[in-house]
Amino acid sequence: MYDTKALDAYLNHWAEKKNLAGVSACIMGPNGPEYTWNYGMRRADGTPVDSQTMFGIASMSKSMTALCLCILEADGVLSIDDPVSKYVPGFSLPGQPAEAVTLRHLMMHTSGLPPMEPLEWSIVMNSPGRDESDWSRKLRETAPNKMETIGEILDYIANCPHRMLAAPGEVMSYSNEGYAILSYAVDAAAGMPLEQMMQERIFAPLGMTRSILDNGYEAALALSGGNLTSLFEMNDGERTCDDAWSILPPFRGCAMVKSTAPDMAAYYRMIANYGMHEGVQAIPRRAVELLCGSAHPAQEINVMCCGLNKRVKAGHIFCEHSGGLHGVSTKGGLILGEGYGFSVLCNQGDEDMDELMWGMYNAVVGLPLEESHMWFIPQESPFSAPEMITGSYTSHEGVPSVFTLREEGGALLGERDGNAFTLTYCGGLRFMAVNPETGSMRYRVEFFIRDGHAWGVRCGTRVFERIR
Repeated sequence: MYDTKALDAYLNHWAEKKNLAGVSACIMGPNGPEYTWNYGMRRADGTPVDSQTMFGIASMSKSMTALCLCILEADGVLSIDDPVSKYVPGFSLPGQPAEAVTLRHLMMHTSGLPPMEPLEWSIVMNSPGRDESDWSRKLRETAPNKMETIGEILDYIANCPHRMLAAPGEVMSYSNEGYAILSYAVDAAAGMPLEQMMQERIFAPLGMTRSILDNGYEAALALSGGNLTSLFEMNDGERTCDDAWSILPPFRGCAMVKSTAPDMAAYYRMIANYGMHEGVQAIPRRAVELLCGSAHPAQEINVMCCGLNKRVKAGHIFCEHSGGLHGVSTKGGLILGEGYGFSVLCNQGDEDMDELMWGMYNAVVGLPLEESHMWFIPQESPFSAPEMITGSYTSHEGVPSVFTLREEGGALLGERDGNAFTLTYCGGLRFMAVNPETGSMRYRVEFFIRDGHAWGVRCGTRVFERIR
């Protein structure tokens, strides 16, 4: 058994260093709950976080939506290789036949959809009580409608002013819109709303009594008995607090689950056990195999499965996903085949939970708590063809973002939306964008080269296309 006092000290260190408002974490092991840790406040008045505090989990919701589709395949209701248009008749991509994009493509973010605006439009047009910012004003000015129905998203995609990135199946670029569409595919195939299917096929069998898919917060507040966290943000060094939960009606299965750290750790432990929970096959093993099992490669470089990432570290297979919204920063994960599930839920937006999660992973597998789980490793040799990747690239997710790269004195220097970086070569076409002042990584970068020059660059999980 690992040293829980040392893990407490490690997590406290990172929570204090990051100046977090409140955090709840949990490790579920093969024999049940092994470790819980709570830090800070859930209310501005200092009311403490506890293990029953409900948080938003944001994009950690995606694997649950994907799992619903995998369960439906295991039940013989559908195939995840069915065309999306079979279940969402209004769906099509510009320049592609209706049958070209499958459920699997959307689940793995390989449909060819570029980063686009609808999720951000939906947030600013439907979430009351937010302080107005330059970002939200710009989004309001460009929104063609409130993006409050799936039909409005489908119409925007069908007539999208932005080029598709690639043919379906060629390139992974994270798409919130894809998971909005998958929510409605579940409705149609299951013959019940996604909310009901999650409750009946995931939450209830796993004893997740404090988990709910709630597009808003009233139902979650009632379920929590009042123990639902407020939402914190850091602005110019000052912490603000509100209860203005994100409301984005058509993006239900994309980001709208609320839960607790123990409930989420139990969910991930079930996946680690290929659907087993408390000695019972609660979820079909076939469903978990489709989600993140042997159909997806296990390698040291991160691979996107269906709503989860997958990678190998020190001989263990880790699957994980993070999440972020206003007042929400989360990470959940598991060690596949070893019966361990992990969760870290934070009520402060725009924060990174990596170090906290890595410390818990390391405690369980016997690595030093501070051991990094970065899979982009700096190389001693320089990149041989900088001229192929210099230039400017853009993404249209929300307010347009521009990534510009130049070569200067043998170094690759750039800027993204006013933030300078240097590129550190990590092998293949992979780089780390590093803050030149602090030396810390801003994000991972990977280029896509065709005919002698890069046509796109993946910043984090989104592919930016070269400006022509």
